[in-house]
Amino acid sequence: MRIMGLDFGSKTVGVAVSDSLLITAQGVEIIRRQEENKLRRTLARIEELILEYEVGEIVLGLPKNMNATEGVRAELTKEFREKLIRRTGLPVTLWDERLTTVAADMTMMEAGIRREKRKNYVDKIAAALILQGYLDNRSLRNEMQVDKEEQDALEEV
Repeated sequence: MRIMGLDFGSKTVGVAVSDSLLITAQGVEIIRRQEENKLRRTLARIEELILEYEVGEIVLGLPKNMNATEGVRAELTKEFREKLIRRTGLPVTLWDERLTTVAADMTMMEAGIRREKRKNYVDKIAAALILQGYLDNRSLRNEMQVDKEEQDALEEV
């Protein structure tokens, strides 16, 4: 089973998928649509990718404001989450995506990608950053759980 990361925007959805060991995230593609409210083809493409990559869970970037409040984009993202759940039947976790687009842009600048070409990649890289953050957090939680179990076992001795 793999995990899919999505960066949902007004006209694009960046897509990333984890490796089978759930350690790393790789950008897969950017799904583009002509109109913001036209999601049928977008959802169909996501379903195709779920089957292709054997995805069992989705992580969806939640665009919070810098002060942690939620605006219109966050509400639209939550509506998209509900559509994903209904359409795919998979669990969809919302993940704070603050600064992922900025980080993606900085990564491309450091790699020497010209400004006019960056828009062709930014959503896919942002999706990979969202997913990588989730994977890293998940791994850390698992390590902490193992440490706690080991500590409990030592205390019993």
